[in-house]
Amino acid sequence: MSTAPRSFALLAELTHRCPLRCPYCSNGLQLTGKSSELSTAEWSRTLREAAAMGVLHVFFSGGEPLLRADLGELVQVARQAGLYSNLITSAYGLNRQRLADLKKRGLDSVQISIQAAEAALADTIAGTEAHARKLAAAGWVRELGLPLTVNVVLHRENLAQLEALIALAERLGAQRLELANVQFYGWAFANRQLLLPTAEQVKWADGVAAAARERLKGTMEILYVLPDYHGDRPKPCMQGWGARQLTVDPEGRVLPCPTAGAIPGMRFESIRDKPLDWIWAESEAFNRFRGTGWMPEPCKSCDQRTIDHGGCRCQAALLTGDPARTDPACALSPDREVLVKLVREAAADPEPTESRLHALRYRVNPAS
Repeated sequence: MSTAPRSFALLAELTHRCPLRCPYCSNGLQLTGKSSELSTAEWSRTLREAAAMGVLHVFFSGGEPLLRADLGELVQVARQAGLYSNLITSAYGLNRQRLADLKKRGLDSVQISIQAAEAALADTIAGTEAHARKLAAAGWVRELGLPLTVNVVLHRENLAQLEALIALAERLGAQRLELANVQFYGWAFANRQLLLPTAEQVKWADGVAAAARERLKGTMEILYVLPDYHGDRPKPCMQGWGARQLTVDPEGRVLPCPTAGAIPGMRFESIRDKPLDWIWAESEAFNRFRGTGWMPEPCKSCDQRTIDHGGCRCQAALLTGDPARTDPACALSPDREVLVKLVREAAADPEPTESRLHALRYRVNPAS
């Protein structure tokens, strides 16, 4: 009998297609094209299987999920299966009529990404003129009575606007604001030299976020995701490998986290080949780093091992070449110097200016 924990949430990455070209995109450098995406029937089956195994919450994401013509149908399937649904969107291409239809079909909440507090920088980061459309879409979300979350990925080029970003979320009437310091995977890792904030920026931002959380308590929830590269201990990534939630990518691979597919040498089962509950409970990939039995020293004997779970397996693989190593975000990691060197190199760069953005590498979107 399986001893796997219960999964509570499913991140449904419906597509890698996206009208934006954000240089910190967490999708892998190799993107799935439209022809390889799961069909409506396959996604519908996945949603029903998720609900049957105890999942409560589905996040429709991408890429840009609005590029799926069947999004409304999938939202309706989720509602019929008893899943709470959240649309994670750039809002580019969203109109009031489609949003009203999604609500009618059962959509429960909306999360809109914002790149900066003012249009010039926001549109430069997004790679297209999107900021005004996002603000309009946020207004429709509130007008239609849907809960609104504003998400901001913080990095070296927009951190100075943090106070203005918080004020913008207030004006938009957001119930929740996610301030997520950039995580260096995928395109963000390729652009780390220009995106990695300085220690001074991070210290200032930590204070601003803490003050805003206290001031807005009871009015707007603020979730502040700490940066990995400027701390001494790793974050409890996903609350542990295969512990609470799972991701299904556009071609059907089932992953313990959105970036796990980039780990070299690991094979992840597909929803096209195996039932979702079997993959979660029995597959080799999901059990590889569950619990503490896999841990090397210093994790094995550390009193934090059930709190930070050894850190991020994707980050360990990216920085050391081995997903079983202690995450270098931990000061006790034998590979700590790898991360320290990256921080030192970024600190040697000039102060952030909008003109530096021309050096960023942008994702090339798969065929639509």
